[in-house]
Amino acid sequence: MTSDPVVPGDSPFRSEPTAREKGPQFVLPLVVRIEKAAPPARTDALETAARAVLMMLADERSAGDGEWAQAVRDWQDARIRKVVRRARGAEWRRAEALPGISVTGKTAEARVFPPVPLDGWPKDLARLQVSGTELDDPEPPVDAGPAAPVLWLNPDLEMSAGKAMAQAGHGAQLAWWELSDEERTAWRDTGFALAVRTADPDRWPELTDSGLPLVRDAGFTEIAPGSCTVVADHPALR
Repeated sequence: MTSDPVVPGDSPFRSEPTAREKGPQFVLPLVVRIEKAAPPARTDALETAARAVLMMLADERSAGDGEWAQAVRDWQDARIRKVVRRARGAEWRRAEALPGISVTGKTAEARVFPPVPLDGWPKDLARLQVSGTELDDPEPPVDAGPAAPVLWLNPDLEMSAGKAMAQAGHGAQLAWWELSDEERTAWRDTGFALAVRTADPDRWPELTDSGLPLVRDAGFTEIAPGSCTVVADHPALR
């Protein structure tokens, strides 16, 4: 599922292309493993995808003169597009063979790859399906602890699991950008512990007015442009 957030400097509503949109566009590929016989739980898949984005941002290959650094800079200089695709069986094994980072949750597996041009996907990723990422939670997720970073989802929006995974990744990335180097290191040392939860409808307005990082979707798929999708509630930012 393609997801493209509105980030600082962008208009929340689509009109004329901005300078950012006119330049070369890059996308961060995320692949989630969805086997027919044992699909992951939805919330775990969202959390695993968010951690995968953070792992890419924190990886030494993404910084300085690292082998992925230029691709990451090119991607972050434009819209931070993310596309979530699904794989199973041999598809997943081929995806695992490509340069990237695999992240495992309780039931979910995801692999994140260095950003690629919008029209320059590796063949083994380009053939993967975007649809088919509908997932459920067998049991309601437990409440997140008060010290846990939480990515709060908008309770008024219905999103496919793939769309929600990309939005959770956006939220994690916006939080990462706001943290100091020391705070980033502390988060990395926890294995990027985080929770993804749907906000209580009564609390959502408070969250969106809190000053915490807020994802506004550009509206290319599923939801209206400018929709607030995620609030990134990291304890260091409160």
